[in-house]
Amino acid sequence: KHRDKLIENYTIGLKDPIDALHSTDGTIKYLFQVGSTNFIEAVYIPDDDRATLCVSSQVGCKMNCEFCMTGKQGFSQNLTAAEMLNQVFSIPESNKLTNLVLMGMGEPLDNLDEVLKFLTIMTSENGCGWSPRRITLSTIGVRGKLERFINESDCHLAISLHSAVPELRAQLMPAEKAYSITEIVRDLKKYDFSKQRRLSFEYIVFKDLNDSTLYAQRLVELLRGLPCRLNLIRYHAIPGIELEGVSDQSMLELRDYLTARGLFTTIRASRGEDVFAACGMLSTNKKNK
Repeated sequence: KHRDKLIENYTIGLKDPIDALHSTDGTIKYLFQVGSTNFIEAVYIPDDDRATLCVSSQVGCKMNCEFCMTGKQGFSQNLTAAEMLNQVFSIPESNKLTNLVLMGMGEPLDNLDEVLKFLTIMTSENGCGWSPRRITLSTIGVRGKLERFINESDCHLAISLHSAVPELRAQLMPAEKAYSITEIVRDLKKYDFSKQRRLSFEYIVFKDLNDSTLYAQRLVELLRGLPCRLNLIRYHAIPGIELEGVSDQSMLELRDYLTARGLFTTIRASRGEDVFAACGMLSTNKKNK
């Protein structure tokens, strides 16, 4: 009787990825089947003495950001904590992993219960025993749920910013209309991020859109007084979207402008673009049918 109940309600073991695409830079994009009809992707990113896995939290996404292929495919379902754990432990490189980033498909805070369960298992002494400093969650900033994440987890936090000007952010990210970046930053200033826990903001740089010194100055003003870093990210073109990235020189000039004004700014290296594994390029739209 009990065995039948266990078989009916629980699955033991790992489900291997069903496909893998290898980039020329060493990045590997893995494809997983979720249930009978849906698929997700996770990305393994080796880098010298580090190895990071970019984990998905949903099939698709509700946020519909203009620059993201995942959002363009719409939303299908949330992943369970087990399905997130499976991404970590089923790949051949699992034992090499040093870091995890919840920056794959989906908005993690839109699936917060399962994400927190996943993070608890990863970081608990009775679980996998990972330091929360090795894990970063990236979010557009879902107010209410953002505060819960900060209070219930010690993992690093990254906010998808992309513009400090609300009107432009709403154009790029429709969720700005519901979750104002001004209010998100105001909420974040209530917390202490001055110690080991890292707060960062992500900023994809678009040509003739958010790359001017005017927009850079708005960034400085918005984030003033907040102990954080800003990650500049190259835009990776996706089909059907009329946005353009900027040159490497423009990225360097923007970084130097912001750094000179007291905002700790880095340029994130692009990885896996040739296999559509880079930031904003994950999509299983053609397979989820």
